Amino acid sequence: MKVIQGLYSGVTTVELDTLAAETAATLTTKHPDYAILAARIAVSNLHKETKKVFSDVMEDLYNYINPHNGRHSPMVAKSTLDIVLANKDRLNSAIIYDRDFSYNYFGFKTLERSYLLKINGKVAERPQHMLMRVSVGIHEEDIDAAIETYNLLSERWFTHASPTLFNAGTNRPQLSSCFLLSMKDDSIEGIYDTLKQCALISKSAGGIGVAVSCIRATGSYIAGRPGAFAIYLEPWHLDIFEFLDLKKNTGKEEQRARDLFFALWIPDLFMKRVETNQDWSLMCPNECPGLDEVWGEEFEKLYESYEKQGRVRKVVKAQQLWYAIIESQTETGTPYMLYKDSCNRKSNQQNLGTIKCSNLCTEIVEYTSKDEVAVCNLASLALNMYVTSEHTYDFKKLAEVTKVIVRNLNKIIDINYYPIPEACLSNKRHRPIGIGVQGLADAFILMRYPFESPEAQLLNKQIFETIYYGALEASCDLAKEHGPYETYEGSPVSRGILQYDMWNVTPTDLWDWKLLKEKIAKYGIRNSLLIAPMPTASTAQILGNNESIEPYTSNIYTRRVLSGEFQIVNPHLLKDLTERGLWNEEMKNQIIACNGSIQSIPEIPDDLKQLYKTVWEISQKTVLKMAAERGAFIDQSQSLNIHIAEPNYGKLTSMHFYGWKQGLKTGMYYLRTRPAANPIQFTLNKEKLKDKEKATKEEEKERNTAAMVCSLENREECLMCGS
Repeated sequence: MKVIQGLYSGVTTVELDTLAAETAATLTTKHPDYAILAARIAVSNLHKETKKVFSDVMEDLYNYINPHNGRHSPMVAKSTLDIVLANKDRLNSAIIYDRDFSYNYFGFKTLERSYLLKINGKVAERPQHMLMRVSVGIHEEDIDAAIETYNLLSERWFTHASPTLFNAGTNRPQLSSCFLLSMKDDSIEGIYDTLKQCALISKSAGGIGVAVSCIRATGSYIAGRPGAFAIYLEPWHLDIFEFLDLKKNTGKEEQRARDLFFALWIPDLFMKRVETNQDWSLMCPNECPGLDEVWGEEFEKLYESYEKQGRVRKVVKAQQLWYAIIESQTETGTPYMLYKDSCNRKSNQQNLGTIKCSNLCTEIVEYTSKDEVAVCNLASLALNMYVTSEHTYDFKKLAEVTKVIVRNLNKIIDINYYPIPEACLSNKRHRPIGIGVQGLADAFILMRYPFESPEAQLLNKQIFETIYYGALEASCDLAKEHGPYETYEGSPVSRGILQYDMWNVTPTDLWDWKLLKEKIAKYGIRNSLLIAPMPTASTAQILGNNESIEPYTSNIYTRRVLSGEFQIVNPHLLKDLTERGLWNEEMKNQIIACNGSIQSIPEIPDDLKQLYKTVWEISQKTVLKMAAERGAFIDQSQSLNIHIAEPNYGKLTSMHFYGWKQGLKTGMYYLRTRPAANPIQFTLNKEKLKDKEKATKEEEKERNTAAMVCSLENREECLMCGS
């Protein structure tokens, strides 16, 4: 009926299908099968509008003529097309088009909007074509490997990162997600050389992290409005207070840079001085050189020697600077918090020199220098896929797929298009890769483990043990074949020290680490770094999984489409409530009324309440503890968001110190908070508002400072009450 109401004279079958699909999608909250129907209508619509045979589609993409200038503008590389045509019978017959129907409606629409190649604005590829293009783009003449990768991608065991899905098999195969740079030197030439590098990378759509701690104090050192950049600064820099204001909503426009992202690269010495309420000296790197080039004890010696020599520009209380950091985070969600000494102390690249920054998403920790721009190619495992129908976890399959990913990402290093030569040099010398995950929360739900349960905490460890083990084993096999990476000698792994050794952790007995260490001692490894759980925003949406390592933020959320907006319910919860006969319109409205929480709905049984806690109902201490437990098997770092509904300075302080003491490399990516008022239910008590306005800024600052100091002095109690 709804579709019939939308008819008009001259409507096309494509428009009819689109309307039918959107209508079905809006009915998902009535029954989960509507979501499947919506996707099937949308996919069959695309199948009607596109060619079936993969090799024909690739020829069309290659033969594309730009209508604006009449020139031949191939959308896939000639070399890729030649391989496809030479092997067209095998490749065409390997594709299973029914797998297109396994996407949910929003996953499919994301692909259609941004990933599938278009000819004159019209989608030419089907999802299966894209996956085969990516597989051939990576593996070239190795058709067996290409078909193996195609099958794993199309069966949804893992996914490559967005740049790889966009660009593999094209003329400019820029397949990397992340780039890290440090300022060449503190001069006009050095600064603008670095900015030029940033521009060239940004043009190729890479996310960027830049270390600027070596730039002399004061004076605007950030020019223009580049794409997605994170700027890293160490807290001893004289400009640190101005740096913390750059993203704020208030203040002079010319002293703000709200399009950039900001991160702190924090030495342990600063945290110790905040904890003990000591002084903190601010310095100019022009007068106190080399602080960004050292870490740990060496940093502390150099920093304290500059203090003794009286070379400091300004002395503040360490807690005064800490207050400014917390204030900025409460207002803007940033700066990100990364611990410089943990990042260096627990890096397999520590033999190269001091690591000065991370990337835009805080999970890549790699060495940079004047001559080297660090790069990382990424992929993520869909952890929900490894839960069997008997509710056991298939670690063997997880290790097998991890090995395929290592081989793929290792190949990408050699076939990649590099926007600048310094990136090519770095990537081919050290050969780092980044394997992440998505759907951890989904895996817990499928196993029927509440996120904070001991069972989930053990599975969390074992998953990352397995991924690290599989990745090391595959990298060792590659080293046996091609030799270890160029700078392997002198690295911790070359001395028999793996990531968990640097955390003083003993793995569970799931895998034979002794045997693996013996094998590595014999052959080495091909890749300096392997594991880096990234945010997975777009690819998790494509595969219909919850993001990365995150808990669910809500059990209901709103999606917009052309025909309006509608609610989507957590599909696992919808299935559970439907099976128990509890799902109806009234239940949906109750969940909306509770902002996506089910904790206060009396009809829902307790076992489901435990299973479907949102991130706002999960102790952030547990989230940090689980991050540290998996951290022992993560040789880069992890994009770790912190969620505090109503942050206060005490909660935030105790949480940062807990993460730091747990040994995390990334203490915080974003601070996520909840809006004070929900747009769905908006009530305002005018009297309270007036009272609040009376409380002056000064009183508020006093309260915040007291909360911060209380949490520093009574850490354990504060953690119990605070987060």
